Amino acid sequence: MRVVRVERFGGPEELVVREVPDPVAGAGEVVIGVSAADTLFVETQIRSGYAKDWFQVEAPYVPGSGVGGRVLGVGEGVDASWTGRDVVARAVGGGYAEQVVVPVEALIPVPEGLGTRQAVALLADGVTGLSVFDAAEVKPGEWVLVTAAAGGMGILLVQLAHAAGARVAAAARGERKLALAREQGADLAVDYTEPGWDERVAEVTGGKGPDVVFDGAGGDIGRAAYEITAQGGRFSAHGASTGGFTPIDPDDAGRRGISVRGLRNVQLSAAERKRLTERALSEAAAGRIRPVIGRTFPLDRAADAHAAIESREVLGKALLLI
Repeated sequence: MRVVRVERFGGPEELVVREVPDPVAGAGEVVIGVSAADTLFVETQIRSGYAKDWFQVEAPYVPGSGVGGRVLGVGEGVDASWTGRDVVARAVGGGYAEQVVVPVEALIPVPEGLGTRQAVALLADGVTGLSVFDAAEVKPGEWVLVTAAAGGMGILLVQLAHAAGARVAAAARGERKLALAREQGADLAVDYTEPGWDERVAEVTGGKGPDVVFDGAGGDIGRAAYEITAQGGRFSAHGASTGGFTPIDPDDAGRRGISVRGLRNVQLSAAERKRLTERALSEAAAGRIRPVIGRTFPLDRAADAHAAIESREVLGKALLLI
């Protein structure tokens, strides 16, 4: 079978297709024939070598984790009725592959009314999005600012805040992304590459600033978002797409009564992650959240997928199709 491997840390060209033996399910395991694999911005950071301090990964390796497809075979001790079912799962050994082996307890059936691609698009962003959204306890009438609002997770946070009765300010780059944010329920959409975008957000909130900030951008953008956060507000620093997580002085946050949550607060157990995945899929099947898949690439063009993600040209999610 084919896999995509990172031969050494570097640019997208380091993603190379390789032939490897088909995997075999051991006791308590199944083999999934992958039809779609998730791609994440953080995977481009790991591949580049930028994230070595955060992730213990050595090249060569197969990137990716979230996959969806059909169960091709089962190992000893696994109910044979799993064979032929459409499922999603997290593949520990890398998801950029035609087949993966996962423990049977990792399997989540794709619910009726939801496609496998949509389910895969929720495996990471749906889980983290629900986790940070629940923790923020958004209330009707509050102002919520979402940065990186046209990414896979940002879109879901806009949808969730809008559905909760909040007023939503979405910050993103370029008119295509701003238009998408408006379609998802944003009351205000601002381009954070333009000077004064943060002042526009503060102005629309009546000068007090947003009650809740979901920061998927980090860096200077995240810092500007923190500076306008309302007294007693909630700030979620979960992203670093512009280079580094938002630096926040805990003493300053304490003086202003701002509660700050970061990645350390979304280190979920396997059981919690599975519960949130099942909930995300159920919410999507019922039409209450809607992942946006902006681009798809065949497996042998994984390098193009990474290049598109890094150039910020993808609206929502990019998936690999096998």
